[in-house]
This record gives sequence, structure tokens and C-alpha cells, in this order.
Amino acid sequence: QVQLVESGGGLVQAGGSLRLSCAASGRTFSSYAMGWFRQAPGKEREFVGGISWSGGSTYYANSVKGRFTISRDNAKNTVYLQMNSLKPEDTAVYYCAARYSGSAYFSRYEADYWGQGTQVTVSS
Repeated sequence: QVQLVESGGGLVQAGGSLRLSCAASGRTFSSYAMGWFRQAPGKEREFVGGISWSGGSTYYANSVKGRFTISRDNAKNTVYLQMNSLKPEDTAVYYCAARYSGSAYFSRYEADYWGQGTQVTVSS
């Protein structure tokens, strides 16, 4: 069992930055690929970025490539999402997800565990 708790969301102006954190419980965190997803009102939950269990591989959605960076610290059981050059269209609830022994990319249907989400609002 893995429990995920996101933090770091908030309100920011367009062009600004935020860093989201996802703290995981359990001793097997390093066995899981981790991903960030987001869901805007009226839209489906979409993949944002992911990182392999070792941290050696990352994958990003085209919409955030070059602006967002995902990283992990297995010693702290934490995964991060650094978001720069934020746009109003990045406004959504951001969710952390874990997939056992997965690659850097996985769909929302393949996730084994989810966090509760954190709201990110980007004003224009």
C-alpha cells in the first residue's frame, strides 16, 4: 500500500512558477514509477509528466515540455514537479500517481495509487 499526499499548489500569475511535492508513504517508493496528472473542470484527467523508478528517465506531455520538470528523491520518498512559465491553461487540480515497476509514461488507467490532488490556479 502506498499513500500519496500532494502539496505546493496555489494561485500564481501567468509567467510565474510553482513547485509541487508529492510525499509517499511506504518502504517501496523506489519501486514505483511516479507521474503527475491534471484535471481541469469539465475535462478528462490528463498526463503531465512522469519519472521512472530510478529517476533515470522522464517523459512529458507536449503541452508542458520545456516548462515543467519532474524529479524524485527516493531517500525522502518524494517526487516534485517544478512548473515554470505558467499559463492560464495550466489551471487544474494536479494529482500525483504511482505505478509499480512502470516506465516514465503511464496512462491514468495504469496508475496503482493516487493522491488527493492540489489546486493550481494561474491568473492572466
